Amino acid sequence: MLGAFAVGVRTGRHRGVDAAWGLAFTAVALTGCGLSAGYGDGGRRALATVLVALWGLRLSAHLWWRARGLPEDPRYARMLARAPAGPARTRYALRIVYLLQAALVWFVSLPVLAAQYLPGPLGPTAWAGTALWAVGLFFEAVGDAQLARFKADPAHRGQVMDRGLWRYTRHPNYFGDACVWWGLFLLAADAPIGWAFVGSPLLMTWLLAFGSGKPMLERHLSGSDRPGWAAYTARTSAFLPLPPRRLRD
Repeated sequence: MLGAFAVGVRTGRHRGVDAAWGLAFTAVALTGCGLSAGYGDGGRRALATVLVALWGLRLSAHLWWRARGLPEDPRYARMLARAPAGPARTRYALRIVYLLQAALVWFVSLPVLAAQYLPGPLGPTAWAGTALWAVGLFFEAVGDAQLARFKADPAHRGQVMDRGLWRYTRHPNYFGDACVWWGLFLLAADAPIGWAFVGSPLLMTWLLAFGSGKPMLERHLSGSDRPGWAAYTARTSAFLPLPPRRLRD
């Protein structure tokens, strides 16, 4: 996160912190893997580390590619406008954008760190968590690919994406993200001590569904007066994938 902060200060754009998000989780998992060597079950430690790295590296690569050449993210522009220009705004960005996200990365990663220290072989709960992680990655990766392909077609400019996974949930990527972190939590929930970290996936889910994820994005889309947005939100589930609702004319 400090590296992303240095890049943000140099370029004058702080949207790069989004691409650092997945890398930060990967760094925590790799560090935990090294520190826990010789303590927990080797198979569980390797599985937890690989699952986090696959998720984090894919997410960071996708967000970096999507943000290439774009101006500052409106979310960060509005947030940083609250502080005076100059050094005060830079310090504000460090505290609110980067250090806060670093703290969130550490807290959300606690089940992964716990799993890396757990003794004993992988049990049914851990394998169920791995399956849930795979479902989550599918929703994230496929949803992102479908949206990117839709937006790349000039004929779709200004239209609402309502195809593929986006037909069943307005945010397949956010839903997938929640599944990923509940799945990783279940790697630690094989043992009773793992349930002490249930607050981590709860917080991630809250952020995605009620905090800085879905609500912030939908406020931006609602304010853009995009044609078809109101009808899309009326018929499509806000978060959980569900069949579209039938609407009267």
